[in-house]
Order: sequence, then structure tokens, then C-alpha cells
Amino acid sequence: MSSQQAEAVQSKGREYVAPWEKSFGKILTPFEEFLHRQTTGGLLLMGMAVLAMVIANSPLAPHYEQILKTYATVGFGDWSIKMSLHHWINDALMAVFFFVVGLELKREFLVGELADLRKAILPIAAAIGGMVVPALFYFMLNPDGPAAAGWGVPMATDIAFAVGAIALLGNRVPPALVTFLVALAIVDDLGAVIVIAIFYTSSISLAPLGAAFLVFGLLLALNFGGIRNSFPYFILAVAMWYFMLLSGVHATIAGVLGAMTVPAIPKYDPERFSAHVRKLMKTFDENHKPGESIMTNVALRTQVQALENSVLRVEAPLQRLEHVWHGPVAFMIIPIFALANAGIPISFGSLGETLSHPVVLGVSLGLIFGKLLGITLASYIVLRLGISQLPTDTRFSQIMGASLLAGIGFTMSIFVAQLAFGDQPELLLMAKTGVLGASFIAGVSGFIWLYLVGRPGAASRPA
Repeated sequence: MSSQQAEAVQSKGREYVAPWEKSFGKILTPFEEFLHRQTTGGLLLMGMAVLAMVIANSPLAPHYEQILKTYATVGFGDWSIKMSLHHWINDALMAVFFFVVGLELKREFLVGELADLRKAILPIAAAIGGMVVPALFYFMLNPDGPAAAGWGVPMATDIAFAVGAIALLGNRVPPALVTFLVALAIVDDLGAVIVIAIFYTSSISLAPLGAAFLVFGLLLALNFGGIRNSFPYFILAVAMWYFMLLSGVHATIAGVLGAMTVPAIPKYDPERFSAHVRKLMKTFDENHKPGESIMTNVALRTQVQALENSVLRVEAPLQRLEHVWHGPVAFMIIPIFALANAGIPISFGSLGETLSHPVVLGVSLGLIFGKLLGITLASYIVLRLGISQLPTDTRFSQIMGASLLAGIGFTMSIFVAQLAFGDQPELLLMAKTGVLGASFIAGVSGFIWLYLVGRPGAASRPA
């Protein structure tokens, strides 16, 4: 045994601790893990966006465009799906993103901040204000013509960027303000899903749409029947995505619908789990022989497997899938989406003309001032009427700072821009320019605002 292994010997039994294992062994609460992933994912997202901008303004730009336009086919026999790489990213990978969004929505409404109506009213009202007012800002500058279709672009909030920015402030903001922003962003995501489903569907083919809802009914039947194995849900969700793709309704909506059917009730309650585990551990101890490896003791391996099965039964499938998929979405899918969609060629000679374009102005003013006014005003009205109350240790000036951070649109805003202007490259470029510029300004100004008003200890003073 090496010296490092010898140092790992504990007072009760032995534990092998690898050299780097302690660095990764900190146990986080589910919410702490959520914030950690959002913060790290936000930084990675920012890096990919910068990389896309660099590539789009370099000699590599033609190759970048060519790769995105390359077609890829998935199929067998006479059946196949053929789409460009860009469409695979936006229609297929983003369906997984929307699946995780759906899981977060369902959890929040069942057991999260949105489960308590009195607590939920404030972020719900703030989110509605933060969607309606930015859309009005945009519509005032683009009341008609092809550009009018982009009114949904400034409505969205990027949860990874916004939560990542506020988490970087540490103890300068109260934990309840972070929770408020998370709840607001999740309601905002729900609003974006509804807007996409209703207003950004050009034409509908009824037969595939009917097939999609038939599959959705089968998923609900699995839920009501108590099926907790994830595999049948996966197969049917993929089928629903395919039929949605054929129907004309944006296929990513299938991700949200699929998430809503995932069971949220565990097989075991805590008391049943505790009793079962105690029984298993008693059997484990009875079959343990000092000095014998567990790999040679069939009885011990059986009990360990039973313990693993018990853990799966005390954890709701919704909770487990959210935990499993949040990492791949935050660290792979969203960064890939940013790399594929944030590449904007910048022409400094016509920069002034670009920045004064009605679409750029509509998106920028909507995300920066529309979010600030909409969220702040809606929150003030709800608080003034006594319908809800400020989050614990939070001042209204900090709500205003959070409303600035909510102006970081990025992922969802760019996604809506793709739907609104997919066949109009010039307007799409203007919309993306507005999203990126406004998201940067909103993020920096919101961070500075909260840093200045959130001095340690200030949160407990009256507003």
C-alpha cells in the first residue's frame, strides 16, 4: 500500500481516497448543485458565444457556415430524417433542452417556490410584466411589416446567464433573491414555450399533430399506470418529437410535453425507505466477513444492489432525470447551440446603421428597459396591493437589480429569433445583434447595480 493509501485509512474500516477525490467530494444540496451548474454553464456559454463571434469575423467564417449547412441523415430502410447540422442542433438538441426546462417547470410548480401561491405570485407577476412590456417596446418600433414578427424575441430570459451572474455576487445578495430570479426565469421559460407553440407555428398538418397527441396520451397512460422505468418514456417522447416535426408545430415543444408526463411521485416515502434500508443493512452486516472483498461475497453484492434499487425507489423519476440531464444540457447542448447561433459578422463601416436598425433597437430596448420596467412595475403593484411580500432579507432596490439581469435574453431570445426570421437572414442578423448587445449591457449593469446596493449586511436594513 502506498503512503497516500495508508493515510486514507479511517477509524472505522478503510476508505481509499484518490489524490483529487476530496476536491470533487463536497456534498451539495439540490439547489446548490443547480446554482453551481448554472454558474459554470453560464461561463461556458459565454466562452462559446465569444468563440462563435471570433470565428464569424475571421477567415474561418466560410467554413463555419459550410459546416452548419452540411446535411446529416438518420434513418433505416425506407425511413429517414435529413436535416442540416444547424437544424439538428436547433430542432433536436434543443428539444432535450426544452425537456429539462419542462422538468424544472413541473418541479417548481409541485414542490418549488411556485408551489406556494402567496410566494409564487411575486415571481409570476414579475415574469408576466417582464414579458409583456418588452414585447410592447419592440412592437412600438416595429409595428408592421416582416420585422413585426420579432416581438417575441425580447420576452425571454436566459436562466444560465442570469443566475450565473447573480451567483457570482456571493453573499452580497440574499439567497432569497437568487431563488426569486430562478422562479422568475422558469415562469419566463413557460411563457416562451407558450409563445412558440401558439405564435411561431407557420402551418399545421393535422394528421401528424394528431399522432403526436396520441403519443402524448400514451405517455400520460404510463404515468397513471405507475411506470417508473425511463426507457418507455424516452422511446415515446422521441416518437412524439418526430410527429411534431412533421406537423409544423416546433418540435422542441415535444420536449416540454414529454417532461410533463414524467412521474413526480417516488415509489417509497421516507419512512418506508428508512425501514427498508435498515433491514438491508442488518442483512449486510450479518453476511460481512472481516478481510473478505465484497467482489467475492455474493450475499453482500446482492444487498448492495438492493440498496441501489431502494435509492431509485425513494427518488422520483422527475428528480432523477433532472439531475442526470441538467449537466449534459448545461455543459454540452447549450454551448453547442451558442457556437452554432451566436456567430455574427460585424461590419464596423456600417455599425452605426446596424445599431439604429428598428429590429436592433426594438430587441435592445425591450431586453434592457422593457425588462427593467416590466418586472419592477409588476412587482411594485403586487407588493403595494399586499398580495405578496418581498423575499426574505431582500429590498426592492435588489428586485430592480434582478430585473436588469433578467434582460439577459441570449439562448431563448436567439432561439425565438431563429423562428421569427429563419427565412430572412438580414432581420435575423439584426435580431441576434440586438440580443447579444443588450444581454451584455443588461448583465454588466445588473451585476454592478446589485454589487453596489447589496453590500454585506445591507440586505437586512429597511428599504
